[in-house]
Amino acid sequence: MNIGEAAKKSGLSAKMIRYYESIGLLQPAGRSASGYRHYSEQDLHRLAFIRRSRDFGFSLEEVGQLLALWQDRKRASADVKALATRHIDELNRKIAELSSLRDTLQDLSDHCHGDHRPDCPILKDLESGNCCH
Repeated sequence: MNIGEAAKKSGLSAKMIRYYESIGLLQPAGRSASGYRHYSEQDLHRLAFIRRSRDFGFSLEEVGQLLALWQDRKRASADVKALATRHIDELNRKIAELSSLRDTLQDLSDHCHGDHRPDCPILKDLESGNCCH
């Protein structure tokens, strides 16, 4: 199938498929005599793996590691679990950071009168440059 069909079936854009090829996550596609890329079912399976990995928030470097582990039939599942555990720790850190930001903004919003007066604790906080309280 051509890149347009591969894009449609994988749910990725043709641009992303070309990008994944350029960084080595996907082997360069075979070419027709006229130079068009052709993708196999195996390529689609790999693209689905990449897409799902990215849906979980894995970085491109981590996706590369996961692909290598996926293809290594002699891998230890402990290696896969260790990578996933590190990613979970990073997700938890980001969640805590976002929760703190949400709570701070909620507190500022709760203290804003939201009326005709110019006083606004939200703008005052942004002006102060303080990240978190």
